[in-house]
Amino acid sequence: MSDVKSDIQIAREAKMNPIKDVLAKIGVPDDASAFSPIGRHIAKINLDYLENLKDKKDGNLILVTAITPTPAGEGKTTTSVGLNDGLNKIGKKSVVCLREPSLGPSFGMKGGAAGGGYAQVVPMEQINLHFTGDFHAITSAHNLLSALIDNHIYWGNKLNIDVRRVVWKRVMDMNDRSLRSIVVDLGGVANGYPRQDGFDITVASEIMAIFCLATDLKDLEKRIGNITIGYTRDRTPVYAKDLNAQGPMTVLLKDAIEPNVTQTLENNPAIIHGGPFANIAHGCNSVIATKAGLKLADYVVTEAGFGADLGAEKFLDIKCRKSGIKPDCVVIVATIRALKMHGGLSKDELKNEDLDALKKGLVNLERHINNTRKFGLPVTIAVNHFITDSDNEMNLLLDFCKTQGVKASKCTHWSNGSAGTEELAKNVVEICEDKKDIFKYLYEDNLPLFKKIEKIAQEIYHASEVMADTKVRKQLKDFEENGFGKLPVCIAKTQYSFSTDPSLKGAPTGHALPVREVRLSSGAEFIVVVCGEVMTMPGLPRVPAADTIKLNDEGEIEGLF
Repeated sequence: MSDVKSDIQIAREAKMNPIKDVLAKIGVPDDASAFSPIGRHIAKINLDYLENLKDKKDGNLILVTAITPTPAGEGKTTTSVGLNDGLNKIGKKSVVCLREPSLGPSFGMKGGAAGGGYAQVVPMEQINLHFTGDFHAITSAHNLLSALIDNHIYWGNKLNIDVRRVVWKRVMDMNDRSLRSIVVDLGGVANGYPRQDGFDITVASEIMAIFCLATDLKDLEKRIGNITIGYTRDRTPVYAKDLNAQGPMTVLLKDAIEPNVTQTLENNPAIIHGGPFANIAHGCNSVIATKAGLKLADYVVTEAGFGADLGAEKFLDIKCRKSGIKPDCVVIVATIRALKMHGGLSKDELKNEDLDALKKGLVNLERHINNTRKFGLPVTIAVNHFITDSDNEMNLLLDFCKTQGVKASKCTHWSNGSAGTEELAKNVVEICEDKKDIFKYLYEDNLPLFKKIEKIAQEIYHASEVMADTKVRKQLKDFEENGFGKLPVCIAKTQYSFSTDPSLKGAPTGHALPVREVRLSSGAEFIVVVCGEVMTMPGLPRVPAADTIKLNDEGEIEGLF
């Protein structure tokens, strides 16, 4: 029988420090004006306290991203946690800023998002389930607006909202494909006018995007008011503020907007706040959390969702553009297992050494390195080590990185915690101390919306063309004519390939990027571009993770991870 402990076993055995001691590491005083504890091991930092730090110099920002995801796993969150612990181990004051997990993947197929092995944030079970209730607050605020829209129409529709052109769907934080397209208001005159509607998952909600891009409560309220909820018959946009929705919605979010603080297994601070997906949203934790980290620590490790083509591009072109922050260093996480899958192997074949498959798969890492350099950012590679990796494979990967002019570190944080990321931490510090201010966006604000889509498709995905029908092109023109032409674009597509075909591994070129629809997020201030078959309400797999999640006889959770 294997003596390897599961993630949840390791997390349960952790000796957690009182949250006031964790916060003391980054200079937060044990004072009610600075933070509000939630139990012994979680707290919310008060916004007024953070406001008092606004003139303090920012620390260094390290963006952790990855190669294109595969079923073999890459371990981006695990590496982010491990790097934070490694930086603290070598004497640096560091904090990690992560996204909150969604219940959809936790009960679906991806699993939780608290790291793994000896590079985790704890208390793991709370983090992966309801945590501090932020997602429930976002879900409630979103659906309050949905209720206000239907109620307004029911009581006379003074705003003349065209019921065929209501663009605000409902949300829930669970994968449920049966709710993608529904009909509401059935049951006769007493219930309103029947119309088509649907659900997205909470992490795809524009409220989630606004929550993660807002700088404070006033900015949050203003952005909520600017949400486009639908159109009149003459195509005039109707906003949430026309329904006076921004006030009550902000009330529901007033506590959630304060960033959550927990700790790693090594009792180092972790800020976990917000959580949009990167394949259907912009994929970054909140601006408030990241800026808080930059004021409180000398190094801030944060992650962007999925591969660099999705998460990092949106972090840089959307989050950085909106917030004024910029990374000092980018860490690309790679695994030999995943690169061999990009080289043509199936998951069942990964345990055997295969240098040819690894060589073929290295084109994926090379593409991500070159793409990141287009933003003017320095790169280092974290090779997340698995027990099945051979010495020959590891040497091949490290030698390849040398040919690309980047340093690479073998990382064993999953099994060794901070001791497994000391070399990576030193590489990151060296880059930050030799920083050069050459960061640039991929495209300028004034570029037409369709040209922005083409720029990402050609420069990042290496597509030959963007396919969009007349309806989509007209919508983009309408957005521009209504004053939204300078907004960045947020591509929603599969995370499993540079293309929209998840079976195309490696670094495909010459494919087309088919745009299925475009959505205006006027509150979040970006345009969502839905490509290929990606769904903003995922479904559960044939055998969901929920099948094995239960309480055992001792009342402990089993199967969560």
